[in-house]
Amino acid sequence: MRDLTQGSEGRNILRFAIPMLVGHMFQQLYTFVDQIIVGRFLGKEALASVGASFPVIFTLIALIMGIATGGTIVISQFFGAKNFTKVKRAIDTMFIIMGISAVIMTVVGITFSEQIFQLMKLPEELMPTANAYFSIYVSGLVVFFGYNGVAAILRGLGDSITPLYFMVLATVLNIGLDLLFIVKLGWGIEGAALATIIAQGTAFIAAIFYLNKTHELIKFNIREFSFDWEICKQSLRIGLPTGLQHTFVALGMMALMGIVNGFGTDVVAAYTAAGRLDSLAIIPSMVFSTALSTFVGQNIGAGKIERVKRGLSRTMLMASATAIGITLLIILFKLPLMSLFTVDQAVINIGGNYLTIVTSFYLLFTGMFVYNGVMRGAGDTIVPMFLTLISLWIIRIPAAILLSQETIMIFGLSLRGAGLGEAGIWWSIPSGWGVGLLLSYIYYKTGRWKTKTVVKAKVEPTTVTR
Repeated sequence: MRDLTQGSEGRNILRFAIPMLVGHMFQQLYTFVDQIIVGRFLGKEALASVGASFPVIFTLIALIMGIATGGTIVISQFFGAKNFTKVKRAIDTMFIIMGISAVIMTVVGITFSEQIFQLMKLPEELMPTANAYFSIYVSGLVVFFGYNGVAAILRGLGDSITPLYFMVLATVLNIGLDLLFIVKLGWGIEGAALATIIAQGTAFIAAIFYLNKTHELIKFNIREFSFDWEICKQSLRIGLPTGLQHTFVALGMMALMGIVNGFGTDVVAAYTAAGRLDSLAIIPSMVFSTALSTFVGQNIGAGKIERVKRGLSRTMLMASATAIGITLLIILFKLPLMSLFTVDQAVINIGGNYLTIVTSFYLLFTGMFVYNGVMRGAGDTIVPMFLTLISLWIIRIPAAILLSQETIMIFGLSLRGAGLGEAGIWWSIPSGWGVGLLLSYIYYKTGRWKTKTVVKAKVEPTTVTR
């Protein structure tokens, strides 16, 4: 556990972020390698099927992971206030919420998978493999929520190192099982999904065993869990807007995937591979935002507003420098990176175009996420939710349609689009980021996020919002 209310703001955030960064990189790495193995050994159709499944999977888990974020913030604020009784109750409550939610989402996913893919206009030739992969994957949501719940709780307590160890375990095991199930045993795309479930489950069991032996505040014993309605309401008040935000983002990803699906298997496969590289590249910005949220939660709980503002400026500097470096690397090596997933030159070229357009605007994404990290850490999650809705549903999705299509039908009227093809979809992504950053910055400057805390501590006097 790490107390972030003392010492250098930048150093504290960096030290807290680095283990999380490595952990998230490992988490993305096994998905990354998973898709490389699928693309190389099973072909571009299988790669496209996996890619089509991920927006649906994200939609199922988004709401619950957002609520878990609320629980993490509640835990971090109680921990900052040194109220350890409340910390323990918040941990128990979070475990119960995620366990029940996992069962519900599994049933929903398996029951409606085929209808969801049809709604997304998935190419007919991809339907059997996408359905097979998705059905197996969602059957393991209980262990997915379990592991990520443990990791979220530990981060709320200032411990970002312990989750890293178990993520490394899951990553190594997943890659090994991928090679065994797909390459050696020939189990196809089902083997990829099964490898992920087994790896996540092993990491979850190992984490529970370790924590029961070493942590006083975290004891995973279902018979001793206590549910606190007041803490549940606080977690929902903070986490539900974030969960809804994640859900609307996930639905936006599904809508975007539906547009991509209309351009055929090559574009779907390219979008899958380039999107995986993109997901890996934006991890540092997301991790810095998460680290800043915990830093803000603890310091607001302790009443140290000036440290919050200094923490923001240090985080923005570190995250922006990282984003610039990643942008340069990806643009220079985009085609060799795409070649990791497939030997199909058409897919490689389409993916390379995606990477050139999207990665050039990572600074916009970084700024948006860092400002939102401050708001979430303070417990103000409703406004970021609406800002996300605006940037995604009012800007990105309409822009993707307008820029990619030759002709658009609205209320029976035929309108002329830009006709840029799939490149129009790629350009819509940074357009949403730009609007999101502008709106987030404007709201941050109002200072209203300071009034949304769970723990009402005496704060340092301040006159200027920086």
